[in-house]
Amino acid sequence: MARNTGKEWWRSAVIYQIYPRSFQDTNGDGIGDLKGIIDRLDYLNDGSHRSLGIDAVWLSPTFPSPMKDFGYDVSDYEGVHPDFGDLATMDRLIAECHRRGIKLLLDYVPNHSSDQHPWFIESRSSKTNPKRDWYVWRDPLPGGGPPNNWRAVFGGSAWQFDETTGQYYLHSFLVEQPDLNWRNAEVVAAMYAVLRFWFDRGIDGFRIDVIGMIVKHPELADNPLNSEWTPGDHGRQKYLRTHTRNYPDVFPAVRGIRAVFDEYPDVMAVGEVFGTAAEISQFYGEGGLNGLHLAFNFQFIHENGDAVNTPWEAETLARIVRNAEAAIPPGGQPCYALANHDQSRFISRNNADGRGRERAAAATLMLLGLRCTPFVYYGEEIGMVDVDIADGQLRDPARIKTIGRDPERTPMQWDASLGRGFSTAEPWLPYGPRDISVAAEEIDGDSLLWLHRRAIWARKGEPALLYGTYREFTGMPAGVFAFERRTDGARPVTVLINTSTEACAVELPDSSGTVVVATARATEGSAVNGTFVLAPLGAAMIAGT
Repeated sequence: MARNTGKEWWRSAVIYQIYPRSFQDTNGDGIGDLKGIIDRLDYLNDGSHRSLGIDAVWLSPTFPSPMKDFGYDVSDYEGVHPDFGDLATMDRLIAECHRRGIKLLLDYVPNHSSDQHPWFIESRSSKTNPKRDWYVWRDPLPGGGPPNNWRAVFGGSAWQFDETTGQYYLHSFLVEQPDLNWRNAEVVAAMYAVLRFWFDRGIDGFRIDVIGMIVKHPELADNPLNSEWTPGDHGRQKYLRTHTRNYPDVFPAVRGIRAVFDEYPDVMAVGEVFGTAAEISQFYGEGGLNGLHLAFNFQFIHENGDAVNTPWEAETLARIVRNAEAAIPPGGQPCYALANHDQSRFISRNNADGRGRERAAAATLMLLGLRCTPFVYYGEEIGMVDVDIADGQLRDPARIKTIGRDPERTPMQWDASLGRGFSTAEPWLPYGPRDISVAAEEIDGDSLLWLHRRAIWARKGEPALLYGTYREFTGMPAGVFAFERRTDGARPVTVLINTSTEACAVELPDSSGTVVVATARATEGSAVNGTFVLAPLGAAMIAGT
């Protein structure tokens, strides 16, 4: 299948994450499907400024799966779950995306499979099975018990005893998600074949799940105790993940994966990684050329990788970007997101005073103004919020928070009808407030939806925002984060974000310009000479002369 080409298209792209179960149901089972995504592609980009102007879509897992972790437990890497459609529907989705100039990314899950995958069924059948070493098996300790102190991300020991052979197998997540052994050459070859299978069908790239965990300590050494942990501390792990996450041996594996991507033109790998800016930067490889094309920096969500939400404060935002820019290799480009399927939605995280929607508007201009590849989680563009879900309706089996991750995965709200324009059936998760919908925001020029549209399309027209350098402005008033994007042959763009609840007058480093996009829509198109007054929690993009 022909693939849309464009050298390093991902550098200028705005990428939209879709959680397929929650985007659009077309067969009346209450679960979103691939046909629903096809039906809504014009909303994402029909070439007009009435669409979002999205350049690429990332789909959370669509593979066959027992759905113990809603697709992150894969039982067949080369198929489509019947809930979503079939391979023919996927091929049609690829074609329809490409017809609109939209790239399509799938979610690659290399760290673990489902325990129902044929590979694991063979592996656990006997110690002598040819696929035994495709997973990580170990004997109990001499006195009994798991081989080491490694903990699963979702709680409890990372080891499960298997009665059939009297050994433990490693599962870094759920018991039903056994870890693949990336030190086995046959596993590596099989997982490379998965990538080629999808590239040959026309897929433009992959978001790679927990790539920093695919290779662990070869001797399975105990992880060291976290000196900052105290009993009852739910924000930190008891043991540091020194030997299970970002272990040095993972980087040769990343280079191997990148080599497969390099066999195909114009494809892209973005990795789910965690750590400091310096740790994230390692995944780009030498000079940003032989590792991942992009590595997520989640510090606008949780700066320290723990459960504490990053505050919406200018000093913190500036520090996060400053650290990322300082650490990233010369050929690398940052990659930021404000929300995703594993994290509370932006407004819900920043709404203690009821002004989360204003902060979300300013955050949109920050994200789209930074030197980065921005990812937008479905529904953020209309201000969707976490939904209170009764215990009997919770679906997430991996309760990494008090109620799991269901609140941020609820169905997309297209209108205010009973089924929100999502489904004619009972939805797999409850809906959010009726007053939040695409239909409601379509008729409000000051809505978040229209702000996203204006900002994304403005970004496309400003080379400085697409390819320019980043320079932070210092000496700004308290509460203001300001930076400039600049490239040769184009006008510079200054981005101003006021995180204060008070209005603020900002002296522009360049004395004059024009407001391109602003949270205060009435100011757009106006001339600026010397000083610009930012509304409380407001933001603006100002193009120089």
